[in-house]
Amino acid sequence: MKKLAVLSGAGVSKESGINTFRDSDGMWEQYRVEEVASIEGWYRNPGLVLDFYNARRRDIQTRQPNEAHRIIAALEKDFDVTVITQNIDNLHERAGSSRVLHLHGEITKARGERSPKPVYDIGYSDIRLGDLDDRGEQLRPDIVWFGEAVPMIEPAAEIVSECDILLVIGTSLVVYPAAGLVNYVRNGVPLYLVDPKPIHVGYKYYTQIQDVATAGMRRFLDLVPSLK
Repeated sequence: MKKLAVLSGAGVSKESGINTFRDSDGMWEQYRVEEVASIEGWYRNPGLVLDFYNARRRDIQTRQPNEAHRIIAALEKDFDVTVITQNIDNLHERAGSSRVLHLHGEITKARGERSPKPVYDIGYSDIRLGDLDDRGEQLRPDIVWFGEAVPMIEPAAEIVSECDILLVIGTSLVVYPAAGLVNYVRNGVPLYLVDPKPIHVGYKYYTQIQDVATAGMRRFLDLVPSLK
């Protein structure tokens, strides 16, 4: 069974109603990234950051996996699939994907503000100022913010370097270090890009399916018999 690595971004969850930061109607219009998605923003105003992610967590609770999530999960029937996602939601897991690596953390988990471990599964509960971990540290979302290292990038690079097919969906490949993962694909390994906007990468063997995530994954399914 061939190894299929799936690199997913915000576009795969957009059709579930989860707004992206970068769209004209997305969250950039309401917040500055420096305020709510950076380590500097946390130290400047942790209450604002907690309120922002508490609202995101409540919103995600109401959302459902869409057809793209479900198709990706169903690909496990034909491939050895690992999903590498830039998303902090849990829609891949809820759709049935059994192996998901979260590059940027998970919104349903929390940790102390200075310690990466232990990590607590908080589900959809709010985090409030004064909520502490077992060491007495203020709890924060277990999310990688701008200005912080991405600890899962090395395991992700290893997965990509060993895959037989790479499928990139819902990401424009402009945010690093995640965008650099395509550079770890072995020579000759087919790369498929699913996104409604044109994407150009410095890699010889890529094919773009220029469509939104759900329609794009339906088109990718047509290719599966030739890829197995």
